[in-house]
Amino acid sequence: MASIRREMTLDTAPDAAWAAVRDIGAIHLRLCPGFVTNTVLEEGARMVTFANGLVVREVIVDLDDAARRLVWSARSERLSHHNASMQIFDEGGGRCRAVWIADLLPHEAAPAIAAMIDHGMAAMKKKLEDTATAA
Repeated sequence: MASIRREMTLDTAPDAAWAAVRDIGAIHLRLCPGFVTNTVLEEGARMVTFANGLVVREVIVDLDDAARRLVWSARSERLSHHNASMQIFDEGGGRCRAVWIADLLPHEAAPAIAAMIDHGMAAMKKKLEDTATAA
């Protein structure tokens, strides 16, 4: 099983970053516009449309406000297993750290998924820091 871990520091208050992450139906607006172009909520899940045209049904496994942690899973023709999480940590001084972890099979899909995560993290950093600056 491949495991991908990415983290970044954001010049954004942790509560503001978490508010965008936990708004699971608006990730295309509040979290990573450009990387995600649409999100539609379903019972216990969301349909996510990515800028590359990929549409994925993500089952929401857990939304933990106390830990500022969201967990989701997805399946597709290319992935037999995918479980991911995003967690926001307070770094003090109005900054936070975002950690995105994805575990997936088959292992050969890791480079493509890692590239998508890198693009998502870049879009997320831009949106959240731009929003913080505007406020």
